[in-house]
Formats: sequence, C-alpha cells, structure tokens
Amino acid sequence: MKKQWCIPSVGAEFVWRMEDVLDLYEELYDERRPAVCFDEMPYQMVQEKRTPLAPEPGKPGRYDYEYKRMGTANFFVVFEPKKGWRHVDVTERRTALDFAVQMRKLTDEHYKEAEKIRVVMDNLNTHTPAALYEAFPPEEARRILRRLEFHYTPKHASWLNQVEIELSVLQKQCLGERRIPDKESLRKEVGAWERGRNEAGARVRWQFTAEDAREKLERLYPAKS
Repeated sequence: MKKQWCIPSVGAEFVWRMEDVLDLYEELYDERRPAVCFDEMPYQMVQEKRTPLAPEPGKPGRYDYEYKRMGTANFFVVFEPKKGWRHVDVTERRTALDFAVQMRKLTDEHYKEAEKIRVVMDNLNTHTPAALYEAFPPEEARRILRRLEFHYTPKHASWLNQVEIELSVLQKQCLGERRIPDKESLRKEVGAWERGRNEAGARVRWQFTAEDAREKLERLYPAKS
C-alpha cells in the first residue's frame, strides 16, 4: 500500500502563512532585504568506549557497539537560499535567550548592511520578539527588531522552511553515524562542512510555489472545500 501523509485539519491561517512563506521564496534576490531561513537541532555527543580498528585491505573499519554519552549540544542554523550561504553555531542550549543572541548576530554580524532581514522560522515558543526584551534592555531589543521581519511557517508544516533541507544535508554529509565526543570537535567538523558548502555556493532547488499549493493542496483551502 502506498504511504500517504496525514495532514491535520487546518484553516485560513494555515494557508495564509504557507503562501506568505512561498511568496517570499519567489521574490527576486535583494541583498538589502535578504530572505533567511532559521532553525535549530539538538545533537547527542558520544565517545567510543574502545578504540576502533582501522580499515585493512578488503576490510572496513570496525567499531564496538558500546559508547559513552557525553551530553548534548545544539545547532543554530542560518541559511540564505538565494545566495547559497549558510552558518552553523554550536551552542549548549536553545533557550529564548539563545534565540535572542542569534537574532542579534543576524543584524550585527551576518547582515550588517541589510535594511531588513526577513526570517523564516517555525512556531517554537522561544521564537518570539518578546525573547529579545527578555535578553536585552528595551532600546537594544527595539533596535534589533526594527531590522527583522518574521515569517512563521504554519503549524505542522516545518517542511516549508528550506533550512530543513540543509539540516538533512548536514546530517548525511557531516554527522552520519559518526561518534563525536565534545563541542570542540563538533565545531571543527561542522565548520569544515559549512566552509565547503559555502565555497561551492550550494543551493536548494526549491520549486514549490503558491500556485502549486492551490492546485495540489486544494483541500486545505477553506473557500474551496
């Protein structure tokens, strides 16, 4: 039997948010108003209990099935699809305060010359303008927010965020089944992956538009149901 996706009941707000994000992707590139996708992902660090055996001619390397958990880390990932640029920060946590720091990095480090930074992200409860007022004095929070414009994906539709694809590539190309024991090693490995992807100008070939949504997801539109 062919697998089918189960999409929960949605309404007008779902399709509005979906088309808002899709319209943003269709805009021509404007370095003064970049569209940036943002997300985060936890990572479990592990250490070998026994030294792996190196590969031999005709034989793969061998690893013991036992390992030691070394705590968790978090990836904050920024991806600008039209430019083919991404950046990964490895942090200890992903609290509202950490989110606020990431937003300040967008305005003060990554996009210092931009007039407005349009940020696509999901509805996680830490992803709010209020988080900046928790982290910074009000004048600083307001300064940062004046240069940000948030575009939230609908609930149950994080697949609309192109950074999800980039996270999948990170998992396959860099992390895989490897055992990375500490944040220093993790930053080194992820940094090397990031540099390679940026030097290659790797992009996501996004082809799903608002027009496609109206045709293929017609049942989600209240006025057509």
